[in-house]
Amino acid sequence: MISYLEGLLVEKNPTEIVLSVNGVGYTLHIPLSTYEQLGDPGSKAKVLTHLHLREDAIVLYGFASADERKMFRLLISVSGVGPKMAQGILSGMTVLELKSCIANGKLEALTSISGVGRRTAERLNVELRDKLEVLSTAAALPGEMLSSARAEALSALSSLGYTRAVAEKAIRLVLKEADEIELTLEELIKRALRHTGKL
Repeated sequence: MISYLEGLLVEKNPTEIVLSVNGVGYTLHIPLSTYEQLGDPGSKAKVLTHLHLREDAIVLYGFASADERKMFRLLISVSGVGPKMAQGILSGMTVLELKSCIANGKLEALTSISGVGRRTAERLNVELRDKLEVLSTAAALPGEMLSSARAEALSALSSLGYTRAVAEKAIRLVLKEADEIELTLEELIKRALRHTGKL
């Protein structure tokens, strides 16, 4: 499994790039969100990858962040959604916007993406709602941008054995007490752990 590629960005297009790694040129299919985060041709780049095997081809998909790749893999786990459609969905909205749409059942926003019909939007909503770790936090805090620190804190508390409901409540209490922009991930988790004993 190829986890990532790091090398010289030779070609850059909105849906595809060519990355030269030790003299070998790799073609990677990318969403628009990744395109916007990469530098100009001639610059160095590190791209996370997903290898997709088909009967007639081996296709590499590239992503600028772990969140994008994780969402891509969740999308292709939905029945009827292939890699090309997942690439299109991630080109139509950011990961945070997509999570928010699914959390709040905004099917109209999903169907506004080219290639996504009503049935596909409904499947995305039903099949991904329980898989996304931060969805209930997004629903409880509409209009707020979910920070990666908040999502990681939720995951950390869950891995320590706390239920999602308790973890989310503890994190919300911490964020009410302090300016979340100034909180480090470590501090957020520490403060949340103090609250879990009171819930």
